[in-house]
Amino acid sequence: MSKEYLKRAIDKELLEWKDSRIRKPLLLRGARQVGKSSAVRELGKQFGSFVEINFEKDDLLYGVNAVFERGADPKRICDELSLIYRKPIIPGQTLLFLDEIQACIPAISSLRYFYEEYPELHVVAAGSLLEFALQEIPSFGVGRIRSLFLYPFSFDEYLRATGFGMLADALQKASSGKPFSDAVHNRCLQQLVRFMLIGGMPEVVATYADGGSLLECQQVLDDLMLSLYDDFSKYKERVPVSRLREVFASVIHQTGGKFTYSRVSPDLNRLQVKESLELLELAGVVHPVTHTSANGLPLAAEMNTKHRKFLIFDTGIYQRFLRLDLGRLLTAESLEQVNKGALAELFVGLELLKSAPSNFPIQLYYWQREKPGSAAEVDYVVQCNTDIVPVEVKSGTKGSMQSMFQFLSEKKYAYGIRCSMENFGNYQNVRIYPLYAVSRMGQE
Repeated sequence: MSKEYLKRAIDKELLEWKDSRIRKPLLLRGARQVGKSSAVRELGKQFGSFVEINFEKDDLLYGVNAVFERGADPKRICDELSLIYRKPIIPGQTLLFLDEIQACIPAISSLRYFYEEYPELHVVAAGSLLEFALQEIPSFGVGRIRSLFLYPFSFDEYLRATGFGMLADALQKASSGKPFSDAVHNRCLQQLVRFMLIGGMPEVVATYADGGSLLECQQVLDDLMLSLYDDFSKYKERVPVSRLREVFASVIHQTGGKFTYSRVSPDLNRLQVKESLELLELAGVVHPVTHTSANGLPLAAEMNTKHRKFLIFDTGIYQRFLRLDLGRLLTAESLEQVNKGALAELFVGLELLKSAPSNFPIQLYYWQREKPGSAAEVDYVVQCNTDIVPVEVKSGTKGSMQSMFQFLSEKKYAYGIRCSMENFGNYQNVRIYPLYAVSRMGQE
């Protein structure tokens, strides 16, 4: 029996798109198995009819790719699809879902014609390795297609999926000036650690929400890791799967620090590692955190791509790969006791990505003092409204903020943020946010 659909934040945006007067074909983008197809199928329940085409599977069954290869006339395409799937495709009543669209380049190209010639029809496309295909279409759909980006479950989505909706609502109203009671704070910390362990992959969250044990969640994570490795063969023919696995493993081992190419393998040169990183990034399974001098906005103006950290896309996959001691994680007062805080830094980076508007994915930045011999480093630098704000991540409740104060003094910025296991609070010109409230940063 299929598991019940777990609501996502993107559901609201999908409904708004459905009801909007001026509507473009929608492209749902994100890594494999983060819930894109499930979200569209849930949206399909709002329509009189729902036609789903999976280009990876259905081309073998029906030769459906040929429908798009014969030309981009959207009305002819819909007439032929109606006959193949034996379902009517009626503007205003039907949702047409083109899944795994990266397997049919002409279908991607046809989206602009749906906008220009058949705008009254609701069309959603999705694909896991879509970014690879889009590289082959340089001027693809500019101004004619709307993209939304989907990631694994955020902490807020996890809370709502597992019966802690009231806690999630309370977090939406919390701020550094209004700390929680110790009881509520501890409850949040308890759920935070569990979320870090299982991660945000929909299948794992659904298993846990359905009463599955942490051990069962670990087994699902093992299956997901195997399918992730299987996907590596689809990334690019000339890059060996073994190389992608080596680089992926090195990203995990180097989490929390600047990525050093020479640490990957003595058999790989910098160019080989760089190409593998780019493919993993295109697939959405690693995210870069780039150095910026942070002297003004935009932060990208002073970034240095030679200095980067990389984050794997899910904390559950991360801990499963490293085989972290779950017992110690569940009982430790500080994440520092388990793996020196890299898990906390990974969690914060991913939450920053997930809390950004889904139609405008953000880039992540960090700061390191550029003077030789200086060890000053700030984990993340973010833009909150028109402010540049340094963010330091602490995996426990202690730790100096020397780098933070050095940054604030040097750059003359108003305030910084510390994310830790502490409750909400303020210390001098630093706002303290618990790790579980990362998404609240800049919302006050």
